[in-house]
Amino acid sequence: MKILTYPHPTLRHKSKPIRRVDAQLRQIIHQMFDLMYEAHGIGLAANQVDLPMRFFIVNMAADPQEGEEHVFINPVISGRKGIEEKEEGCLSLPELYGPVKRAETVNLTAYNMEGEEIEAELGGLFARVVQHENDHLDGVLFIDRLSETGTMAASPAVEDFEIDFSVRRKRGEIPDDEQIVARLCELEQRYC
Repeated sequence: MKILTYPHPTLRHKSKPIRRVDAQLRQIIHQMFDLMYEAHGIGLAANQVDLPMRFFIVNMAADPQEGEEHVFINPVISGRKGIEEKEEGCLSLPELYGPVKRAETVNLTAYNMEGEEIEAELGGLFARVVQHENDHLDGVLFIDRLSETGTMAASPAVEDFEIDFSVRRKRGEIPDDEQIVARLCELEQRYC
């Protein structure tokens, strides 16, 4: 398992709701936390690790010894209030940052790994992270939310990601789109 980088097709795949949590999914989630900490991230969505499932993980401390680990399965965001613009980055677009407008507070409803419903009103950075990760589940990246000026500033880095992806695909390091879609469909049949 590894963190996918833009423009991998799975990053644009709209995730499907999860019907069941089994031992294998729990193991995947633990591996995702390890990857997130290794990359010094505070959030990671399933499709960032090539999974078509509707869940993401968060630890605001970015450290397994600190903070609290959260798993949000089948999340729904509602009650968006206020607007705030702050700089964001993404583990799938390493070292690229840009200003993104997001709601200051949101209501989140989701399930944890035990199947218990979670309801919370979130604000500040936690609200921003949850909105960012939930966007991933819909195939939306933070670069899609940049202003026209922000998009122009990010354009050279985005083009570099696209060139790198093309080179790696030509070398056979990345499967073609048909193979990716077939794998995602197989996983959806198991969990979604």
